[in-house]
Amino acid sequence: QVQLVESGGGLVQPGGSLRLSCAASGSIVSINTMAWYRQAPGMERELVARIISGGSTNYADSVRGRFAISRDNAKNTVYLQMESLKPEDTAVYYCNAIVASRTPVRVANYWGQGTQVTVSS
Repeated sequence: QVQLVESGGGLVQPGGSLRLSCAASGSIVSINTMAWYRQAPGMERELVARIISGGSTNYADSVRGRFAISRDNAKNTVYLQMESLKPEDTAVYYCNAIVASRTPVRVANYWGQGTQVTVSS
């Protein structure tokens, strides 16, 4: 089994910064894509940023230039550095990863439990 555990959410004022982390653990052979999604109340879950194993990234238009995704392959961890936060960034942020596991032998899509980010004065 594979688990994704997020940390780093919280309450921040507009213009502030937060750094989210997501660590994958378990019977992992390799991790291809790691990503962050978010879901605001009453809204659909949306992609925020994605990074593949080679380091290529892509971002939602709404966060490009303010957020930065990175990963530490040795630690099976992905980060999301969020700057210049706005109230509209308020949402539950979910970590996502496509993982090749050893037990069971398969490639599957995994989600973390989510971490709340609230941007408010």
